[in-house]
Order: sequence, then structure tokens, then C-alpha cells
Amino acid sequence: MKKLKLLRVTAATVLGVGFSAGVASAATTGTITGPTGPSSNNQVTFNGSDWRSVHNRNKVNVSNSNGQGASTGSANVSGNTTGGSASSGDAMNDNYAGTSVSLTNSSDATTGAGAGNMSGAITGATGPNSNNQVTFNGHTKVHVHNHNEVNVTNSNSQSASSGSANVSGNTTGGSASSGDASNVNTSETIVTVSN
Repeated sequence: MKKLKLLRVTAATVLGVGFSAGVASAATTGTITGPTGPSSNNQVTFNGSDWRSVHNRNKVNVSNSNGQGASTGSANVSGNTTGGSASSGDAMNDNYAGTSVSLTNSSDATTGAGAGNMSGAITGATGPNSNNQVTFNGHTKVHVHNHNEVNVTNSNSQSASSGSANVSGNTTGGSASSGDASNVNTSETIVTVSN
């Protein structure tokens, strides 16, 4: 009888070591090696929990404002015996606004998520009426919240006008011309969001 009691104490001691290993980290192993006595309670239990919470908040505000004005001067031929010629140059506005926004939250909260790699075993002979159990309890909870806010405003105001061309009061009329007036505007916006 004393020998059986000694075996039961040994089994309980190994059980304690197996439980502690199970609580620890990602890769855990617990083993109970017999023989153990009759009516022994041999258990290897792993309790693993992995809780993760990721919160990404991205806020980008981009504002492009452009105001331009161009005008050609007046061309005038007047009060001449023989009129010559007069011309004014071209007036032109050209604007380009380019905006590129790239947001990347590349950390994957689910990578490696889990209670870890666990291995348990009860080996060797165990006595009659023994209760032998290997139990794995794994809990994984992953919460990911992404809040992306991108505001892009492009404002463009342009004005171009050609000057007056006048030929008057000449004995022999000449020529007058004013240049061209034009506006060119290009807005390009590229937004890329990757979570």
C-alpha cells in the first residue's frame, strides 16, 4: 500500500509540471509518464488565450487653391496719315494640381493569432480505474477597427481677357490686332487606402 501511495504522489507532481507548461507560451508540451497507481487522476491541461485589438485612424486633408489672371494690352492705330500696324501679345493661364495620397495599415492582427502550438501526452502504464485526460482550451479574440477619412479639395479660378484693337482717324488705315486669351487647368487626385 505504501508503494501505491508513493506512485500517486509522483503522478500528481508530474501533473503540476504539465499544467504550468500549458499556461506558458506559444509552443508548449506536457507529458505524464507512467506507471501510475490504481484510481489515478492523470490530466494534462492547456489553457491558452490570445486577445488582440488594433485601432487604425487615418485622417488626411488636402487643399489645392489656385487663382490666376491674365489680359492682353490694347492695340491702337489712330491719327496717322498712313496707318501702320499694332498688335498685342497672347495672354494665357496654365495650372496643374496633382494630389496623391496613399494610406497603408499593413499589420495583420490575425497573423499568428491563436493559443499557440500545444502538445500533450500520457504515456506508460496507468493503474486500473484511472482517469487519464489531455485537454486543450484555446481562446482567440481579434478586434480590428479601421477609420479612414480623406478630404481633398481642388479650387481653381482663372480669368483671361484680350485687349481692344482699334484703327481710327487715319488717312490710310493701318491694322491692329490683340492676342489670344486662354485658360488651361488640370486637376488630378489619386487616393489609395489599404487596410
